[in-house]
Amino acid sequence: MHNHEGHEENEYVHSCACAHRAHDEHHKDEKHEEVGCGCGHSHEHDHKEGKAELIKIIISSILFVCAITLKINDNINLVLLVLAYLIIGYDIILNALKSLFKGHPFDENFLMTLATIGAWGIGEYNEAVAVMLFYKIGEYFQGKAISNSRKSIADLMDIRPESANLKVGEDVKTVSPEDVKVGDIVVVKAGEKIPLDGIILEGHSFVDTVALTGESVPREVEESDDVLAGMINTKSLLTIQVTKEFNNSTVSRILELVENTASQKAPTEKFITKFARIYTPIVVFLAIALAILPPLIVPNATFAEWIYKALVCLVISCPCALVLSVPLSYFAGIGCASKKGILVKGSNYLEALNDLETLVVDKTGTLTEGVFQVTEVVQLGSYSKEEMIKYCAHAESFSNHPIATSILNEYTGEIEEDHIQNYEEISGHGIKANIFGKEVLAGNIKLLNKENIPCERVNVAGTIVYLAIDKEYAGYFLIADKIKADSNVAIKRLKNNGVRKIVMLTGDNSAVAEDVAKKLGLRMFKADLLPNQKVEEVEKLLAQKSNGRTLGFVGNGINDAPVLARADIGIAMGGIGSDAAIEASDVVIMTDELSKIVTAVKIAKRTRKIVMQNIALAMVIKIGAIILGLIGKAAVWHAVIADVGVTIVAVINSLRCLKIKD
Repeated sequence: MHNHEGHEENEYVHSCACAHRAHDEHHKDEKHEEVGCGCGHSHEHDHKEGKAELIKIIISSILFVCAITLKINDNINLVLLVLAYLIIGYDIILNALKSLFKGHPFDENFLMTLATIGAWGIGEYNEAVAVMLFYKIGEYFQGKAISNSRKSIADLMDIRPESANLKVGEDVKTVSPEDVKVGDIVVVKAGEKIPLDGIILEGHSFVDTVALTGESVPREVEESDDVLAGMINTKSLLTIQVTKEFNNSTVSRILELVENTASQKAPTEKFITKFARIYTPIVVFLAIALAILPPLIVPNATFAEWIYKALVCLVISCPCALVLSVPLSYFAGIGCASKKGILVKGSNYLEALNDLETLVVDKTGTLTEGVFQVTEVVQLGSYSKEEMIKYCAHAESFSNHPIATSILNEYTGEIEEDHIQNYEEISGHGIKANIFGKEVLAGNIKLLNKENIPCERVNVAGTIVYLAIDKEYAGYFLIADKIKADSNVAIKRLKNNGVRKIVMLTGDNSAVAEDVAKKLGLRMFKADLLPNQKVEEVEKLLAQKSNGRTLGFVGNGINDAPVLARADIGIAMGGIGSDAAIEASDVVIMTDELSKIVTAVKIAKRTRKIVMQNIALAMVIKIGAIILGLIGKAAVWHAVIADVGVTIVAVINSLRCLKIKD
């Protein structure tokens, strides 16, 4: 067994909470309807619904193309257009009517219904069908993105132990973890997940804690040590006395956090919806007033004249330019980001990146490579560094521990097993072996003290492997996780781009965290944190942020899923990140470069600028055209030009989002 200096055991704080189930519920969509299917629901219905939508889009598109290209007969063309419109838009019209009867008419459905019916009213049949079709295509792809994010909890469920080996007298029987009580004894074999929180009664092993802390170095455990549900026993048999029921265990706590915090996440409302609440009622009531009031109060005014003017104003004010260009701008911005290795899961998250004020970052795999390596070989005896590496690599050659692997990777020669004799693993200390005729000791400081070899403790951040050859202290190896090449530059660029506060949260020990924070110039950091403690720290930071600003969290492990869900913007490192972290996040950095967040912020700001340009362009032209319509200087064909022309210009302008530079 290995035991290397510097690998500290974290102190874990558990919160008692009941997690009855894990939802398939993630974020809410931009209309504030929950997209999670809830406990026990099947995704088969969602899959069939999505397939049906796609079929409707295809059929409607074929009918629309036939109508505008074949031109067999005016009546036939009209029938084709009507069929295309009803197939693709009947549900929108139905929802608009439902909202109308519920007293909340001015939503996106009403907006689309009004725009397309207005187009039908003035004979612009092609436009009516095209607008509805483009809108539905956008909604389909948006729905697909939301559907994919539902897998976050399903992936996270992989950390939930499916069974426990309950010891009853001399027998061991397999039961559900929910059936195990406090005080019961469970047996965990090598390779199995620890099913419940408890204390080790018998055994000595290493446990993989990556699912809970994100740290890839296994932790050594022995009798009287606390262990947590979700850890994986990697070496030998452990006998554990249960201290918490499954519903109160650490793994259940993590699942509950994701379930609860995902529902708390405040989604950014789509701009069109917010704008429609003001714009649409004004336009509708203005048109009604134009059609009714002037004939009643203006001499010689006729209803026919003013109904025509009202129709002109309705057509001019048709929000096609905004309905098409605003979502298109965001989708183009998202497309631009994807080309640069940044996956943004919705326009609301791209919009939210504009206001990023606080960025919370995980350490391992985010700021650092997540791969342990020998960073320093310190020679203190008569043996050269090359000889130290050779002897230590041979001593570690029978181990698959990450620390041993890092030393083996440092050695460029061949391992000559014939020259390794009397190999012995000293539990809790390290390795003793006869290599090339010399007695070699490799392990922690306790090993050298046990063998009465003079040695001073090394106090540096990282894991220390002490080496002695033939009773002589040769020196030590420093094993550490390497900081990513772009982390330092990324931190500086983030601060220059409006991110006021950058905080590091990690499950690693304080010494390592302090060392990384110092090297990156981070003044704020917290170490030795479990997922629930990370969420608590993020809650505090959320309470401190400015109104209208957002908080982002960057992580890559399963353990980061709860806090990714709680942050305003969850950002996952996609190259090395777990599936659960990627699915629980709102933005995925596929290249694992922290500097890509700066690129994402720049794309978000540029996209918002283009969106505002489109809004200003549409409003200025439409207000001008409405004024001309009121004074009788604009006919219906002017209204069509104003509407269609602005739409074309706005759409062309939106496509500039595809060419945003870093």
